Amino acid sequence: MLKRKLTILLFIICFANNFANNIDIVVFPKAEILNKNTVRIPFKLIDHLIVVEASVLNKTGSFIIDTGSETLLLNKIHFPSKYNHNRKNNKTSGVLSYIDNPIEKRLKSFNLQHFILKNQKSDIIDLSHIEKSKKMKLLGIIGYSVLKDYEIFIDLYLNQITLTKVDKYGNKLDPRVYAEKIVDSLNFKLKKHTIVINGYINNQKLKLGLDTAAEFNQINKSVNKKVFTYFVPKKRINLSGASDKRVEVLMGDLNRLKLSETIYLGPMKTMLTNLSKMYEVFGTQLDGVLGYEFFKYKRTIINYQKEKLYFINYPIIRK
Repeated sequence: MLKRKLTILLFIICFANNFANNIDIVVFPKAEILNKNTVRIPFKLIDHLIVVEASVLNKTGSFIIDTGSETLLLNKIHFPSKYNHNRKNNKTSGVLSYIDNPIEKRLKSFNLQHFILKNQKSDIIDLSHIEKSKKMKLLGIIGYSVLKDYEIFIDLYLNQITLTKVDKYGNKLDPRVYAEKIVDSLNFKLKKHTIVINGYINNQKLKLGLDTAAEFNQINKSVNKKVFTYFVPKKRINLSGASDKRVEVLMGDLNRLKLSETIYLGPMKTMLTNLSKMYEVFGTQLDGVLGYEFFKYKRTIINYQKEKLYFINYPIIRK
């Protein structure tokens, strides 16, 4: 099969310690304030990554939205070695391997214009291989620690993310947020920071993580062989992961994924790979991961407190 290079961002997980350093606010210059509790941020897709523009420490560049990351990550290339005294003793994990020697900082505040989050933890790691492969100025990655206090509407139809504040029970502080109608929903379990949903293929139950920064879906090689009845292999690719180490994986189309009595998906581009380190990365065993290929089918709202996904239909295009 034809081989080609593919660089993909995969699930960077951070484990926090308590070092205290302050840096200036992070500002989203293109954000639209809908009301005092809700902000809408346009994004662009770079390959299959959701990327927003933001500024920090007088630098402006791109941040990747990544529900698979536990915290906020800053790119060491742009926030250099003067912070080395805050080097962490433990490692930051990625799916393919470990990232050694991350540096931890604490943001004085993380500012979504009117939304200010105090004392945000961040790790500083080398993301230069992602920056180079995607040809963008990558300042960092926005993860769960920033997103968890909001209901998040990820809309690949309008290329925008809507963040609306919720209370500790997950109720929106402003109930009148979406003009669109919610048509379906799905329960999930929050394992540490990981969204975990149940799926079925050929009557085989699968435990799946949901990650906005997974450019393609993934299925573990070790799942029941009955699942592969509905996996159609296409080609082999070279995959570069969290610490720029490469492995060869099989890419194909996954069909007939059932998430509920009303939610079916497929075909979706999916990688067949070894996910043996999933427990180390996510704190739970997973049979696979759903990413961009899921979100392109579903305009999705994530509510962490209620552990629930809500779905809005794509408009019907009339010819």
